[in-house]
Amino acid sequence: MQKLVIHGGKTLSGEIAVSGNKNAVLPMIAASLLSPEKTVLANVPDIADVSAMLEAARSFGAKVVRDVSAGRVEIETPRLRSSRIDAALASATRTSFLFAGPLLARAGRASLPPPGGDSIGMRRLDTHFAGFKALGAKTVAGRKTLRLRGALKGARMLLDEASVTATENILMASVLAPGRTEIYNAACEPHVSDLAAMLNSMGAKVSGAGTNRICVEGVERLHGCEARVGCDYIEAGSYIAAAAVTGGELLLKGIDPAPFEIMEGAFRRFGITWSIDSKAMTLRYVPKKRLKMRYDLGDAIPSLSDGPWPAFPSDMLSVLVVVATQTRGTCLFFEKMFESRLYFIDRLRQMGAKIVQCDPHRVVVTGPSQLYGGRFSSPDIRAGIAMVIAALAAKGESVILNAETIDRGYAGVEKNLARLGANISRQ
Repeated sequence: MQKLVIHGGKTLSGEIAVSGNKNAVLPMIAASLLSPEKTVLANVPDIADVSAMLEAARSFGAKVVRDVSAGRVEIETPRLRSSRIDAALASATRTSFLFAGPLLARAGRASLPPPGGDSIGMRRLDTHFAGFKALGAKTVAGRKTLRLRGALKGARMLLDEASVTATENILMASVLAPGRTEIYNAACEPHVSDLAAMLNSMGAKVSGAGTNRICVEGVERLHGCEARVGCDYIEAGSYIAAAAVTGGELLLKGIDPAPFEIMEGAFRRFGITWSIDSKAMTLRYVPKKRLKMRYDLGDAIPSLSDGPWPAFPSDMLSVLVVVATQTRGTCLFFEKMFESRLYFIDRLRQMGAKIVQCDPHRVVVTGPSQLYGGRFSSPDIRAGIAMVIAALAAKGESVILNAETIDRGYAGVEKNLARLGANISRQ
C-alpha cells in the first residue's frame, strides 16, 4: 500500500497542465475495438484506470502501443481473440463493462464478470441490459458472469435513467446495427459527446450527442481514426479548490472552456471565481478575498446538490465539501446520485471540520474550521483527492493511505502539487 505524506499550511500557487478526461478516454479505448483498423488517441492521461483498460483491450486481441510522455496511444485489433474479459481485469475498474457494447456489436457476443470500481454506492447495470435487449440481444445476468449474445438491429428506446456508461455502451453497440436507433433520456455529459465525435470520425452516423435524444443510423463497417481526449474538468476543479483553501493563485493550461460553465455557479457560492482565455485555452484563478458563503435570498442557507448533466457533477461534490470547511458560512450538501459518496466526512470531522451528517445523502457544513493533520485511508478517487486538499489546508502532518485509489483518476498528483509549493511526498 502506498501513502501520501502531507505537511499542511503551504500556499499553493503556479501553473498546471490539465490532463485528458478520465471519463472520456475510457469509453474511447473501448470504442477502438469496433474497427479492425488502427485508432490513435491523443492527450491520454497517465492514470491507473487507463492502464487497466488498455490491459483489458490486449486481452481481447488488441495491439497497443503507448507513449506515456506524449500522451499518445495506438490501438489496433485486426481480429478479436476473445469476447470474454478476465475477472481480475474487470475487478480493476468498473468501466471494463464498457467493452460489452463493442464486443456485442463486432463479435455478436460478450461475457463479463460484474465490474469493480469505487465503493461509492450501488450503480445499476439494468439500464445497459435493457438497452441491449431493445437492440435484439439475449442477456443472462448471473451472479458471477454477465452474458450477451445475438445479432443487433436498430431500435427506439427510453432509458429508465440518464446513465452515462449505459448511454455510451448502448451507443457503441448500435453503430454497427442495421437500421435506426433512437436513445431517449440519454446522458448529456461532455464525454458522451467526445465518444460520439470519435465514432463519427470512424464512419458512424451519430447525431444529437449532448442532448437527451441521440440518433444512430447503423453502418456496415467502421474504420480507424485519430481522436483527442478532452480536458479533465474534474481534475481542474480539484486543483482550483486546492489553491482556494490555501490562499494561492493558479493558472490552468489546456482547458476546454465549455464544461466550466456548469461548475462556475457552484464555485461562486464560496467566493471562487476565475477568468478563461478561450483562444489560449487557459483558466486563471486569483483570490480576491477570503472565502465567504453567498446565501440565498432572504439570507437562507444555500443547498448544493449534484445530478445528471448539466447539473453540478457528482465527482466534484466531495471536493466542495472540503472547500466549505474553509469558507465563512453554512451550506447544505445534497448528494442525490450515490448513497456512499459522503461517508468519508467522518475523516474530515476527525480533522476538526464542523459537519453534521443528516443522513447518507445530506451533510451540513459550517466554516471556517481549523483542520488538523491525521492518518486516514482513501476510500475512493474523489474522496481521496478531497482528503488530500483537506490535508493541504490542515495544521501539521497528514498521512493518506491507499493512495492507489487517487492514482486511478489523477496523474502524478503529488508531483503537480509539489510543483505548486505543497510539502507532499509518496512512500
